[in-house]
Amino acid sequence: MTSLTEKLSILTGKAFTTCNLPAEYGTVRISDRPDLAQFQCNGAMGAAKAAKKNPREIADNIVRHLKEYGIFSKIEIAGPGFINFDITDDYLTAHLSEIMQNSRLGIEKYAAGETVIVDYVGPNVAKAMHVGHLRPTIIGDCIKRILAFSGYNALGDVHIGDWGLQMGQVISAFAQRHPEWSYFNPNFQGEYPEQPPFNYSELEEIYPQASAACKADPSQLEKAQQATKEFQGGRAGYWALGQQFTTLSKAHIKQNMDSVGVKFEIWKGEADAASLIPVVEKDLREKNIFEESQGALVIPIAKNSDNKEMPPLMYYKSDGATTYGTTDLVTLYDRVESYGAALAKIVYVVDKRQNLHFEQVFRAARKAGYVQEAPELVHIGFGTLNGADGKPFKTREGGIMRFDQLVTMAKDKALQRLEEANLAGDLDDARKQDIAHKVGVAAIKFADLSNQPHVDYIFDMERMVNFEGKTGPYILYQAVRIQSLLRKAEEQNFKISGEAVITISDQDRPLALLLTEMPDAFDAALRHYMPHHLCDYAYRLAAGFSSFYGNCHILSESDEARKASRLALCALTCRQLALVLGWLGIDIPERM
Repeated sequence: MTSLTEKLSILTGKAFTTCNLPAEYGTVRISDRPDLAQFQCNGAMGAAKAAKKNPREIADNIVRHLKEYGIFSKIEIAGPGFINFDITDDYLTAHLSEIMQNSRLGIEKYAAGETVIVDYVGPNVAKAMHVGHLRPTIIGDCIKRILAFSGYNALGDVHIGDWGLQMGQVISAFAQRHPEWSYFNPNFQGEYPEQPPFNYSELEEIYPQASAACKADPSQLEKAQQATKEFQGGRAGYWALGQQFTTLSKAHIKQNMDSVGVKFEIWKGEADAASLIPVVEKDLREKNIFEESQGALVIPIAKNSDNKEMPPLMYYKSDGATTYGTTDLVTLYDRVESYGAALAKIVYVVDKRQNLHFEQVFRAARKAGYVQEAPELVHIGFGTLNGADGKPFKTREGGIMRFDQLVTMAKDKALQRLEEANLAGDLDDARKQDIAHKVGVAAIKFADLSNQPHVDYIFDMERMVNFEGKTGPYILYQAVRIQSLLRKAEEQNFKISGEAVITISDQDRPLALLLTEMPDAFDAALRHYMPHHLCDYAYRLAAGFSSFYGNCHILSESDEARKASRLALCALTCRQLALVLGWLGIDIPERM
């Protein structure tokens, strides 16, 4: 189904072509001044410059053709040639009827099942998930949901960090504490324990101690580096131990992800591509792509057109160890080989400070021929989540806040706000806790996604868990209010039909117009990987419904036809809010 702005753009484009001007000048968008008009077209200005004509003269000709369509209640020319117009209520209601009867609420599919891999979160083995994992979790999940709705086979890959120095640090720490374990006996020939001789809490505790020891003592760092090299080289005991680190860590990661409603289709780590490192090395040698640099093996990727230095991608360090560049390039190779022509995109949601790293990996992949026109490679770099002081968010004690602590803090604050607002007071504790959890998660997700991904923002729990303003709880409150209204209508035996005849009054029109805008918000979020467009729309729709609810009789409306029309608008608002919040990864409670 074609969106309303697209329909109007097509008609306006035809008016431009009738005047022997390119149709692209007919682009129509929502008016910047809704107090003056519903829609605007600024194309006469660009057309005038290209055709070397007076923009007002061009606008006059366009308006003359537009009036022939009979769908505009007002067309005006402002300033030197801006075209402002309103559509008739009949044209508006006809479009709304199409939306209501469309299973996708007017949003067309952009893809036909092509595969997209979204690589996000990237937690490290043996390390507790913390506040730094919040943004990639929320942004990556939202991007995956948007891509899936647009028609892609969208697969989320958690891409666990199970290959780097932290593996050697923990292995060497355990080796010093428990040298009697079979993992550390190079002559051991039997089966390693099926169950690890430690639990996740011990694993989580030993990593920061081992990391601190390596920073304080060069000999400890040397042991860790040697253990890392032997682990990556496939030493049996170290490999078995590393697999147990990963198994325990996955359970911890899943628990955190479940708490915020995030699911992954692919649970692979860097180590899963380890067997391909020599395969890719052989291929790159045969293609004569490698160069040696101070004992390291690198892939030169600089171009003559570069306006800044572009370091080569390091495949092997001088000591023979691999790098993140190695594992990311090999993982990319593995994905392309595994999914073949069906793979349309690989989207990486990773800290913006890794821009150079991904530019190196992408260039190396193209130079090697692993990526040509497809798949499209995208790095969505996200900014920092900061405290009120503008520095990275920490606990009151100055430590790094754990992921689960953050979610619990949001739930507790939401519960406090629910009690202060006297909401959900008649529910049992279990249901109240569930609602508080949903409100808390909604607060966190909406606050994050309301910002453009690359922007640093202040994490203000007091503000985000608020039932007023542009917040997740406010949107949820309005959605629950509509659900309650529709339930009451059903209890009064009033059947709400998607085929109801919409009638528009001055009180209905603002909400009716808002309900046409969702496809544009979705399109902007999808094309630019910018979920904040959806947050903006959800807030405007929730606020628009609040005004509609306050200005109009709905259940108390005596005119049955008008009541049916307004309830149909309420139902459509509810469906749209549920869909948008679903893309944002936010669940709507049944009541509050």
